[in-house]
Formats: sequence, C-alpha cells, structure tokens
Amino acid sequence: MGGQSEHEADPRHRRKIAPANSRRHVGILPGMELGLYTFVPAAVSPEGRMLDADRRLEELLDQAVLAEQVGLDVIGVGEHHRPDFVVSTPAVVLAAIAARTSRVKLTSAVTVLSSDDPVRVFQEFATLDLLSKGRAEITAGRGSFIESFPLFGYDLDDYHELFAEKLELLLTLRANERVTWRGQFRAPLEDQPVYPRPLQDPLPVWIAVGGTPQSVARAAQLGLPLAIAIIGGQWRPFQAFTGLYRDLITKAGHESTARLSINSHGIIAESREAAIEAYWPNYFTMMGRLGRERGWPPPTRAKFEAECGPEGALFVGDPEQIAQKIAAQHRVFGHDRFTLQMSLGPGNQEAVLRSIELFGTKVAPIVRELMAPV
Repeated sequence: MGGQSEHEADPRHRRKIAPANSRRHVGILPGMELGLYTFVPAAVSPEGRMLDADRRLEELLDQAVLAEQVGLDVIGVGEHHRPDFVVSTPAVVLAAIAARTSRVKLTSAVTVLSSDDPVRVFQEFATLDLLSKGRAEITAGRGSFIESFPLFGYDLDDYHELFAEKLELLLTLRANERVTWRGQFRAPLEDQPVYPRPLQDPLPVWIAVGGTPQSVARAAQLGLPLAIAIIGGQWRPFQAFTGLYRDLITKAGHESTARLSINSHGIIAESREAAIEAYWPNYFTMMGRLGRERGWPPPTRAKFEAECGPEGALFVGDPEQIAQKIAAQHRVFGHDRFTLQMSLGPGNQEAVLRSIELFGTKVAPIVRELMAPV
C-alpha cells in the first residue's frame, strides 16, 4: 500500500488543489470543521465472504490523502465485525492514514466501547496520537450492530451497563497515569500504570449517539463532545437533542468543553441528478440489506429523493445545494463539526474522490460565505 496509487498519479486530482501546508490548522471554516467518515464497505460473495478488502483499504488511503489536500479537517473510520465492512480495528487503519498525512484529525467513527477493553482502546489511541503528532480522537459508542458482543464474550442483556462502566474506566485512564479501579465486567486495576501517554492532554473523547435523550444527557453530564448521526428522515427534529445537550452541559458546568458534531450520509457531484445516480444504487443495496436484517421496509426511490431535499437527512446534490443545507443546519444546531459518509458501497471510488474534491474546493467556500457575519 506504500506505492503510488492511480489517484496519486492522476494530475487532474492535484491541478487545482492547494498544498495542505498552505491551509490553517484550525479548520477550513471559522467555527466549523468539515470532514469525512467511512465504514469502508466491502463486496460480499454469494457465500457471504468478504471480497477485495485490500483494495478497499488502498482506496481509503487515497481518499484520506485527497481530503487533506483539499483542506478537510477530520477523517473518521468505523468499527464493524461483519463481512460487508472491512475495518474491525480503527486505530490500525488510522495509523496508516497518519503516515500519509500531516494535518487532518483522525477519529474512530465509532469505537464500539461496550465490547472492547478500555485499557487497550486507550493505549491504541495514545499510540496513534504519538504517531500523528497529536491528531488522534476517540469517538465512543455502543454501535448499531451486535456481532462484537458474542465475538468477545459479552451478553447483550448487559448492553447499557457495559457501555456505562467501560466509559467510566476509559475516562479514568485518560485522567490518571496510575489507575486503581473496580467494576463488574473487567478484572480490577490496583495502582496500575498505563502507557504510553498521548501527546494531547486530555486525549479527545467524543460520545456518539443515534438520538436517544439518555445518551445525550450522559455526554452532557460528563462534559464530553457529542456526535449525532442523522442518516434518515428529516433533520430538524434533532434540534430537540442538540438543545438538550447544550442546556444540560451548561447546567453541569461543562460549557467550556461543549462540542457538537453532525454526521450524515451523502455524496456531491456537479449536478443533483448525477449525485443521485451515483448514490442511489449503493444506498438501495445497503439499506435494503440492513432493512431485511432489522425488519425495515425496503427503500424506495421516492423516499430516497425526498431525503435528498432541503429538509431530508441525506446530503446528495451539487455543491450549492450541499452548502446551503450545511449552512441551514448550522443555523439550527450551531454545531462545530460536520462529517459526511460518502462510501455506502464498493465500486464507486471515482465518484467518492470527485465528491471529496468538490467538498473541499467548492462546498467549503460557499459555506464560508453563507456563514460570514453580515
């Protein structure tokens, strides 16, 4: 994976892109970061086996390099334990991205903390922080899939308790070099030193939620940044959760640490029609498969196109439409970060690369203008 890729060799992807070191480190937009996240989808054989995992990871590295070139601020990589997604260890993949980049922030999206060992999670991301010169973040969540629980020997009946306990331990490890701790699901620690320590103090830990008030309240009470996934339906109702977060984090005395990220699905193309045609086939395949697993109705083209509209959750359109939608959300949510998952399926690398380029070179300037003080 260290050789020159087709994308790196293609001059059209570099011609109009400013070097990464010419851009400020603090974000492409005043007060807001823009970025990508991905689950690195894989092709699956008829027998249910993962295909072309090495190619998908190489594509991800090319996406990350381009994202930094066009000035995007953050890249998130998810964790799954299924044949249709490649990455089970985000820290390892983010370390590979760190070796090819110098500025972009590197976060999990998410770390399924409930079924992992917080000591190892902390050590992995502390190591990533050292390798990347202080660019690592952990986004901790309970995950939307359940495969990791039996894989690592946990009972789904303990779903809520596992996350609460392991988050407590992770934050204890972050705050203390030597740790004494006892819990229900892990062996105790007795004045145990935990190394290495990260460059950042504290190492950023976000809480990812799908929109439950209890999860929002937990993040606020702990003074942690909050990442909300809005991937279907209408986006305005989520104002109830962003408002709850800001209210509770202020009451808890943690207003200085309040940060909010909105994470959505979509793709950007030169026209709305081109974006829809690039995104719909993979959306139909993936959402149809997940729907069959979870008992959802199959996706329809009409519903999909409605969700691509101004009030829908999906960011599928041309640069002007996407910028207007980001700015409209920001006026409602006041969020600090917006990330977009463009890779819902394998086989659309060229569309994703073009979308990344448009995100940084076309969408961001329009959003900057729309957000400028009058």
